[in-house]
Order: sequence, then C-alpha cells, then structure tokens
Amino acid sequence: MGLPDEISACLFDLDGVLTETAVLHRKAWKRTFDDFLKHREGPDFRPFSDEDYLDYVDGRPRTDGVRTFLESRGISLPEGGPGDPLGAATINGIGSTKNALLLKVMDEEGVAAYDGSVRYVSAAHEAGLKIAVVTSSANGKAVLEAAGLTRYIRVLIDGVVSAEQGLRGKPAPDTFLAGARALDVSSDRAAVFEDALAGVEAGRAGEFGFVVGVNRSDQAEALRTHGADVVVNDLSDLLER
Repeated sequence: MGLPDEISACLFDLDGVLTETAVLHRKAWKRTFDDFLKHREGPDFRPFSDEDYLDYVDGRPRTDGVRTFLESRGISLPEGGPGDPLGAATINGIGSTKNALLLKVMDEEGVAAYDGSVRYVSAAHEAGLKIAVVTSSANGKAVLEAAGLTRYIRVLIDGVVSAEQGLRGKPAPDTFLAGARALDVSSDRAAVFEDALAGVEAGRAGEFGFVVGVNRSDQAEALRTHGADVVVNDLSDLLER
C-alpha cells in the first residue's frame, strides 16, 4: 500500500482526494465571493483567485473559510446563524449561499471519484485496513453515495458530525483524531491522506503515523512544508512504490 508497516488505518479527506468535487467547491466559492465583493466594492473589485482558495478556504469548515478569506481582505462581518437567508451579509449567510451553489453544480455536473483513488481504497479495504473519511463538508454522505464509495467506508466524520461533537476544523487535528477514535486505532498507527495545506497541517498536528499529500493543485513543495511525509499526484502512485 506504500505505507509504513505499522499503519493499520487510513483516514481520507474527501473532496480532491477521493472525489473530483474540489473543482466544484472552487467554482461555488469563486461565484459566491465574487458576487459578494462586486456588490460591496463595485465593478473594480479584486476577484477571488485560485491562490485565495488554496490559502484561505481549501480544507477548512465552511464558516472558517468564509471568515479567513474575508479577514485576508480586511473585511469583518457579523457571524449570523445557520438560519440566515441566502445572500445575507453575514459569515453564515455567505456560507449558506456557497453551499446552495455547490449543490446546484453537483446536481448539474454530477459527482465522480478519481479512478486511482477507487483503486487504492479498494486495495486498502481488501488488505484489511480500517477506513474512515474525514471531511469538512456537510455533504459527505451524499457525495460518497453518489461516487459509489460508501461500501468501503467504516466511519464518516463530516461537517455534520463536527458540529454535533463541537470539533475544531482543520488545520486543528480534532476531526482526524475523532476518526481514529471511531476506528479504535491510535493516531501513530493511522495514515492521513490530504490534498489541502490545512489538512496536512492537521495530520502533522495530530501526530499521525504517516501523512500523504495528494498534489491536485501543483503545490507539492507546499504540501511537504506543511507536513506531508510523501507527496503523490494520485493515490494509485502509492501502489507502485
């Protein structure tokens, strides 16, 4: 499996690691933030960029992503609450707007899993490794079902579970540690698989036995710097190690 011998469990991020939905997230975030910034600053606003996505949003819980990006632009908004209407100028309102756009794009374009990821997860399952998915998304269950991956997954820690348990989002290690606990394995015997810088930081902070960086956005060196033990372009690369 391309992992140290002592590893007995795999904790996979979802969007960008197992499924191609990271692209859909990026589209929804860009439209949401660009619409907000244009309304706030006028036609000469500075658009949300790929670098903004990677630095401030990718891998983080939805409201954390909103807050972190707006702080980078010197913008402070009230938190609001989960019931805020779409388009509301609050942290939760912007987050809800993004999620509505994401669901629309998912419905229009569908959900696909990376072929190499399916091969790897299937091989891990056959090898008897315990498998969990740890994602900031509140749509984890629906995405796994749409991608046909549910049968391999023993534990799902997603945005819904995180809210219920009061877990801090990545780059804090809480969600990955919760996944390890649910699999009844210590962190030093579990491997984390992440494409986001915040995610590999979380894996390192949780003292996991191995952290795999998945290079979907041409940031291999940054993944190593933030805590990845190894960086691959596709999970199937690990099967050839």
